[in-house]
Amino acid sequence: MPSLPTIYRGREGMWMWLVQRVTGIAVFFFLLIHILDTSLVRISPQDYEDVIGSYHTPLYGIVEAGLVAAIVLHAFNGIRIILVDRSTWALRHQRMLSWIVWGIFVVLMAGFLPRHLASVFGGGA
Repeated sequence: MPSLPTIYRGREGMWMWLVQRVTGIAVFFFLLIHILDTSLVRISPQDYEDVIGSYHTPLYGIVEAGLVAAIVLHAFNGIRIILVDRSTWALRHQRMLSWIVWGIFVVLMAGFLPRHLASVFGGGA
């Protein structure tokens, strides 16, 4: 008798899998844009200055905060994945480790965002 396909019920593992892919794609595109805009300095220094000047806007400051969030989440979730791949203890405690990743993310972003956004919107250093 053929077996029926299993239904994956989601939970933390599925969401962390999705988070890893989405943040990885976001970081990839940032790096691609960064390489392209930096290469402008060799082609046209004035165009390079114009592009860099456009980055000093509140919209870009918010995008930059999103980039930092993606990097932090991608990095700590990557460490969680390494632990799960290498340790039977971590494999059994994936749910707890997922919540630890989110906790670290919240703490780090809570320290970063107020200072960054104050700087972006003119209220800080």
